[in-house]
Amino acid sequence: MGTEIERKFLVANDSWRRESVSSVFLCQGYVKLENAQHRTFRIRIAGEKAYLTLKGPVRNLSRMEFEYAIPPEDARILIREFCEGPLIEKTRHIVPCADGKKWEIDEFTGDNEGLVLAEIELPEENAEFAHPGWLGQEVSGDPAYYNSNLRKNPYKNWK
Repeated sequence: MGTEIERKFLVANDSWRRESVSSVFLCQGYVKLENAQHRTFRIRIAGEKAYLTLKGPVRNLSRMEFEYAIPPEDARILIREFCEGPLIEKTRHIVPCADGKKWEIDEFTGDNEGLVLAEIELPEENAEFAHPGWLGQEVSGDPAYYNSNLRKNPYKNWK
């Protein structure tokens, strides 16, 4: 069983850009699940790679996650035929930490343009990690910032 333990933050400024070592454009769609109760079934295209991901409900900062590589052409078909719009589109930037962890900075486009989030995956919920100066308010427990919810209530509607 896979487990994802993640902390999510708003970004206070863009000084992180100096530390970014790579970027990739992500396009992802969600398959509607009946009686899902906070479970998601996501299809993601990340550059030249693609993934099918199943996520369980969040409990504290953890949730079950199962991710499988699939052919990109299959992902395009699955998104077109099975996913409800709109899609989530963003550029993910990787910012390494001195302790071996890495920040994933997501700059959203489309209906979520203007939203920039920083995420860090941790080995356990109470794991320590550095808080760089560009890090803003923590939003880990706020479902409004889940990608699956940004699809339903995009950032452009928050203003």
